[in-house]
Amino acid sequence: MAEPIALFGGKPTLAKEAHKKWPDVSEEQRRAILRVLDRGVLSGSNAPECVAFEEEFADYVGAKHALLTHSGTSALHLALAAAGISAGDHVIVPAYSFVATPLAVLHAGAIPIFVDVDEATGLIDPKEVESLITKKTRAVMPVHVHGCSADLGALLQISARRGIMVIEDAAQAHGATWNGKPVGPLGKAGGFSLQSSKNLGAGEGGVFVTNDDAIAEEANRLRNFGQNVALSDRAAFDGDRPLDALRGMDSSRIGWMYRGNELGAAFARTALEKLPELTRLCRENADWLSKELAKLPGVLPQPTPEGATSVHHKYRVRLDPKAAGLDIAPRTLRDLMIKALRAEGLEIVLWQGAPLPAQPTFITREGFGGGFPWSLDRETDFGSLYALSRFQRTQRLLDSSLLLFSQSCPLIAQPASVVHEYAKAFARVWEARAELAQSAVRAASATNGSGEARA
Repeated sequence: MAEPIALFGGKPTLAKEAHKKWPDVSEEQRRAILRVLDRGVLSGSNAPECVAFEEEFADYVGAKHALLTHSGTSALHLALAAAGISAGDHVIVPAYSFVATPLAVLHAGAIPIFVDVDEATGLIDPKEVESLITKKTRAVMPVHVHGCSADLGALLQISARRGIMVIEDAAQAHGATWNGKPVGPLGKAGGFSLQSSKNLGAGEGGVFVTNDDAIAEEANRLRNFGQNVALSDRAAFDGDRPLDALRGMDSSRIGWMYRGNELGAAFARTALEKLPELTRLCRENADWLSKELAKLPGVLPQPTPEGATSVHHKYRVRLDPKAAGLDIAPRTLRDLMIKALRAEGLEIVLWQGAPLPAQPTFITREGFGGGFPWSLDRETDFGSLYALSRFQRTQRLLDSSLLLFSQSCPLIAQPASVVHEYAKAFARVWEARAELAQSAVRAASATNGSGEARA
């Protein structure tokens, strides 16, 4: 007789210590940090590590310009503001993303308009985007969610046809491509995150990118307090004294202090050197895992659309109870699998549990006070636009799926041996899915309507 799964008393498949945590701090990164400390220069938009990282990252993603920021959210805000998005403008964003996406829109004084996503991929649906464009729409911000490129071909066609901008949220997608070109600078501008869980993690930080000279100059001014600075000024700065300007710098418009720092830049430079090889291995592991899981009835690994590549920052799996031969609600099956897989020693997270419009910020719409920026638009019925009934595909995706690996132990950090154990553990638990479902029925029958256990 087969050994029971760990949830029912068996031995776990994987020891917790088998996982590798992320980021994996190397000796090279330790030396890079010491290099900065020995130099004694810790900050400045024209400091040597920051400038070098910007040049190297721009080359990596095929951008003409890259600017280091202190977070991915500030990079996205810069992309919007520098492209001219302003108070009261509408920006279309997917209902499935991290909250930083619509918050960046609000930081620009604009209004996020949520759109449903493709249920299989979690990516923004271009057809839905076009249906939401009005005279108030200035931009669409696709999210390359989990490191997979959105359909930039269709979105750029809509952009040209309808006169709106594409601003890319590439926070999770360092090195992902669309039709062979790296994402990020393919629209007007884009933003990446360097937060520690990302495939290119440096604690905190972000990168603004663009191929547009004027937008790059404006972004540089905005991240430096709105001062009258220019990218060409760099040649006049002493790398040992990057905070000492040769002239007064006046604030010509409202800006922010969005610069990165030397320690983060030095750490990220070393991580960037290793990223191509780590990405290659991550893709190999993800492809192998997807093939193995797809053999299980009712298990649907996230697909990569034609024309796109993914760097698999996160690895989502959907579960179809009907195809698995179970008469059980998708969310119930999801929750049972999370519990059982965690018992096997796997790192399992939800990441998001509901469409973004379900978050209190977008229900109350208080904004910056007095309802701003929604209060600028008295014509649009945001209550209807934000109604959760409009995002049924997003909700079905979230109800029926889970993420393998976690922010602390992502796929990119794991050796093939650990990935193989994930496939083994998943198959082991899935084989016991009927028993899992029966346990849920027994638990439900053991409680009365008030939730109290029956005697």
